[in-house]
Amino acid sequence: MRVDITRSVPFERPLLELEAEIAELEEFTSSRGIDRTAEIAQLRARHRELLEKIYASLTPWDRVLLARHPARPYTLDYVPLVFDEFLELRGDRCSGDDRATVAGLARLDGRPVALIGHQKGRNLKERQMRNFGSAGPQGYRKAVRVMKLAERFGRPVVCIIDTPAAESREEAEARGIAGAIAESMATMSALQAPIVVVVIGEGGSGGAIAIGVGDRIIMLENSIYSVIPPEGCAAILSTFGMDASKAPQAAQVLKLGAQEALELGVVDEVLPEPLGGAHRDLPEMAARIKRALVTKLEELSSMPQQELLESRYQKFRRMGKFLESSG
Repeated sequence: MRVDITRSVPFERPLLELEAEIAELEEFTSSRGIDRTAEIAQLRARHRELLEKIYASLTPWDRVLLARHPARPYTLDYVPLVFDEFLELRGDRCSGDDRATVAGLARLDGRPVALIGHQKGRNLKERQMRNFGSAGPQGYRKAVRVMKLAERFGRPVVCIIDTPAAESREEAEARGIAGAIAESMATMSALQAPIVVVVIGEGGSGGAIAIGVGDRIIMLENSIYSVIPPEGCAAILSTFGMDASKAPQAAQVLKLGAQEALELGVVDEVLPEPLGGAHRDLPEMAARIKRALVTKLEELSSMPQQELLESRYQKFRRMGKFLESSG
């Protein structure tokens, strides 16, 4: 898949230049009838080598850029490829509907499921409507509503995380964003239904963990999961001179990548992406997500209810290491 240079990240530029050259030669061959097949093949081989070289040595900051890539697939890009018969449900039955949260009922390989996910926007108008993927209290109350519906009808829950953070404006505070996040986490911790979580892009702070209390948690290879964005970390810590421009250094120490999260026991599986990132092959990435979800739900659905809940509880109790002072 060729990536638009206006919708790319800096380290992709050499690839895009090669792709433009290949496209120009192909157009020349087609319009002039002059065979440039050998030259095109050489350029394609060079492109493949460069692609492998770049993506074999990504830094933590590069992963952040990929997780935020303007062409990276969002929740609603995956839905028609992974699920069938998706029926979106709107509103929190309290104060309104939050468009940064998508929730509803669907089928996954024939199995009825409940689906909850964050949704960003592609253009300015949609980003404003979706609040850039930052859900407010209505969004998390909507999520809780769908979770309880799933529990009532015996459906597993699939949550898709892709948010920079929860809504933090004064209006969200006034409407109880902290309480809504806490309620969502508490509901998930005791929900009598299997829960699988997939982090597809940004997993930011409370906005992510609010729908992240799952029996199985999967991260895409180039996604991130962190208590704070690198820019925020660099801006508030004297270690980085309280300078947001030091975000790349902050990303290095935050251990926000998928592999680090796996090593820390925060997630259960890292799902490899197509070479060059999920945005270069959406159908293949969707197929991988679908296979992983089907496998995880088959495994969880065979567990007795009480064992499922106890396993979920112990999973989160095991996370983190603590030192207790005797003084």
